[in-house]
Amino acid sequence: MHAPANPFKARNSATRVIETGAFWFFRLATYLVLLCAAFIFGYIFWKGCGAIFKSSAPFVNWSFLTQPPETLHVFSYQGRHMELGDAAYRAFAGTHNAKDITGEESYVYCAGGIGPCIVGTVLLVIGSMVIALLLGVFSAIYLSEYSKQGPVVKLIRLAILNLAGVPSIVFGLFGAGLFVLFLGWNACLLSGWFTLAFMVLPVIIAASEESLKAVPQGFREGSLALGATKWQAIRTNVLPYAFPGILTSSVLGIARVAGETAPIMFTAAYANLDQLPWSGVQFLHPSTWGSFFFRGVMALPYHIYVLSLKLPNNEYTARTQYGTAFVFLFIVSILALTSIFMRIKVRSRYKW
Repeated sequence: MHAPANPFKARNSATRVIETGAFWFFRLATYLVLLCAAFIFGYIFWKGCGAIFKSSAPFVNWSFLTQPPETLHVFSYQGRHMELGDAAYRAFAGTHNAKDITGEESYVYCAGGIGPCIVGTVLLVIGSMVIALLLGVFSAIYLSEYSKQGPVVKLIRLAILNLAGVPSIVFGLFGAGLFVLFLGWNACLLSGWFTLAFMVLPVIIAASEESLKAVPQGFREGSLALGATKWQAIRTNVLPYAFPGILTSSVLGIARVAGETAPIMFTAAYANLDQLPWSGVQFLHPSTWGSFFFRGVMALPYHIYVLSLKLPNNEYTARTQYGTAFVFLFIVSILALTSIFMRIKVRSRYKW
């Protein structure tokens, strides 16, 4: 005697076949994207290791990470192939017979290191994110908690969403026109900070507002019922629970700020600078502090741009290109992981 057929058993149908096919298509497409990303990052890591690491102790090429860029001189001396940076080459040429130096060729920015570029990138990211988070969170609080939900607020939200899709070069031209030319700040840290902050501000406002809306309304009403003011209710019962979402927006902002070339090229970055931003600044003399904010910097994205598009490609520029890209990805990852770690810690502390 045969058991009765299960009426709830899934039957093959055209709809089910299409659904299964779509599922596997999107799954394989996701794996393909991840595989391509892993290949690109792995290739950059493999090629960049030659500039970052050495085969002998201390195994890390600290000069590449700390020194400024220099011109590389490649030449032959008494049959020996030599590669020296500009400073070392001048010292070498001053103590040796110039007739024995033959076949000298120079390659710009292929010696030395990227120390000032690392410093400038970190300063630009941290300063712009501080400004963007402060303005973005307070704007989101106003739109979500204080404003009357009418046509004007809807128009503001629409404008914020539209600004999130504006190309970065437009923000760069805006920053150059307002901060560099109109306000007379010239290309400096302060101009770069505000330009990059305005560029990521729409993303931070939108994400922060959604995080605030996700907090249950009962949290606000309970705090108000106990006699708290509206700001006290927001500060103690809303912001702490919305903070993980705000940190998520900071991760997105860091990734965009650190990788942009056009805004910093117009407002903050130079191809080569002899001094770091704090050179000449004395902590005990406040009158010298302003020079820090109104001084230009070097930056990793702009340095990669110059190496890749403004200089002839050869084996020496390729080594510096991949080494710079490797360090750049590492710094962005560290900054993003820091925000993610803070988000996890805050989320584990505040739960509802």
